[in-house]
Amino acid sequence: MLAQVPAARVILTDVTRAAGITAIHDNGAQGRKLLPETMGAGAAFVDYDGDGDQDLVVVGGLLPGGGAPGGDRQRTRRWSTLYRNDGSGRFADVTAMVGLEVEAPPPVGQVRPLREVDARKSAADALQYGMGVAVADMDNDGWPDLAITSVGGVRLFRNEAGRRFVDVTSRAGFGDRRGFSTCAMWVDVDRDGLVDLLVCNYVQWTPQTDLYCSADGSRKTYCTPQAYRGSTSWLFRNLGNGRFADITATAGLFDVTGKALGATLLDHDQDGWPDLFIANDTVPNRLYRNNRDRTFTELGLQSGVAFSSDGRARAGMGVDAADVDNSGRVSVAVTNFSGEMLGLFMPQDAGVYVDAAPQGAIGRATRQTLGWGCFFFDVNLDGWQDLLVVNGLLDAALDRATGGASPSHLFLNRAGRFEDVARAAGDAFAAPRLGRGAAFADIDGDGDPDVVVTSNGGPVQLFRNDSTGSGAAVRLRLRGTLANRDAVGARVTGLVNGQRIARGVRTGSSYLSQSELVLTVGLGTAAALDQVVVEWPGRPPERLGRLPAGARYDITEGQGVTGRTPFKR
Repeated sequence: MLAQVPAARVILTDVTRAAGITAIHDNGAQGRKLLPETMGAGAAFVDYDGDGDQDLVVVGGLLPGGGAPGGDRQRTRRWSTLYRNDGSGRFADVTAMVGLEVEAPPPVGQVRPLREVDARKSAADALQYGMGVAVADMDNDGWPDLAITSVGGVRLFRNEAGRRFVDVTSRAGFGDRRGFSTCAMWVDVDRDGLVDLLVCNYVQWTPQTDLYCSADGSRKTYCTPQAYRGSTSWLFRNLGNGRFADITATAGLFDVTGKALGATLLDHDQDGWPDLFIANDTVPNRLYRNNRDRTFTELGLQSGVAFSSDGRARAGMGVDAADVDNSGRVSVAVTNFSGEMLGLFMPQDAGVYVDAAPQGAIGRATRQTLGWGCFFFDVNLDGWQDLLVVNGLLDAALDRATGGASPSHLFLNRAGRFEDVARAAGDAFAAPRLGRGAAFADIDGDGDPDVVVTSNGGPVQLFRNDSTGSGAAVRLRLRGTLANRDAVGARVTGLVNGQRIARGVRTGSSYLSQSELVLTVGLGTAAALDQVVVEWPGRPPERLGRLPAGARYDITEGQGVTGRTPFKR
């Protein structure tokens, strides 16, 4: 059994202002109650310039100091804001310097319908409302690239040696793609050494087809997703020459009933091939098993993850997967609407999952909250994966007392039992918000994971992990050579005080957001991670032996440990 660190106290300190983060999500709301206004905003950690520090990209921010429309200064609208980390946890806005200051169109209610957009124009002309972001090195040149989703489709930015980003959407073959795109996830589905791109789509909607819905018969409210037809997600195979091919139909993922908001990577059957979990809003969740030939078989119903334990399709939004009980098998968390509780699908025998939430503290705590972003991480470094969930209502008008804001959950994993410690983690973190996206990374190099949270129509908030009495840790930055450069899909196992634990490299997850690709392994009271094995996707495993606590290790496929950076204290 992993040794616990009972003296640890989880503290998440709001350092947003001190860190230089000023982005505010712009939902474009002008009283018309258009569906996309309830959604957004994505965020992702990415070391875009290769200096070893985690930078931050936020989708749908405002330039600081901009005035409201009609005021002295017209508001400047962006698809994304990129902040460069100086290594100490302080950030500078470098959006314009790197070529990402692409002005967004007017709010969603003031644009032309998608069907009137000239198909010969670039994808940028059709994008209306920024949603999410996914990060990976799509061309294995050593520099992470960005996929940004929106109401209108997906936009691809190639990283040129950390100096600037270039829009390659049309060249990649995405220029004529139109959809209400939500989350995205890079994954090497065929293990050919190139990451492919899964883009999730929500419903068929335009400003001109927006429906009138009313809760009281007199005022318009936001319609539920049942009012709109679903839309298939897309799977694009990376061809290796800067172009992608749509293999959605041939891969078995074509599904016009889907209303996808979240996706995560897992190895459902532990065969070493990446499987896909897609969280759908008001329609069944999907679990796609990889058939190892660029096709998938959908197993959601028979595996037990499609519905709640009482047989209902829930409002799946955020999703993540991790080994929460150190059994070597991955569980899946899915956030849902208020009244539905979070789903925590834990693996049983024969590829079947059971929702453990109704019998535990997670179910009781989330029954009345509306969850969005979520992720597993080891916040106190005791070797057990904890769970953070961000909450917030769809519409501030639905609850005049709170303005729709809700506090987040932070479930501490106590050897398989979860306890919500959000209230004790700090007043700022526990404060209610219209939460949406969430991600984590070590922003200051001290070895523990810090947190970013976004809000609908509100500020981005950065929380530094100031927990006391936490355990020791190692951090692992994997670099593929024959496998894809970011080692997406790789799995690392090791012994901690005699117990084997596992961590995997994945993109996407949460809600419209992505956490860092560097792995953090909490060790509790142990002095090292022993008997370390890296299982590269499609390649023989490598045995690395013992890695002492207190440092980040660079691990290169076929070369073992190629660098060591001690934590800052």
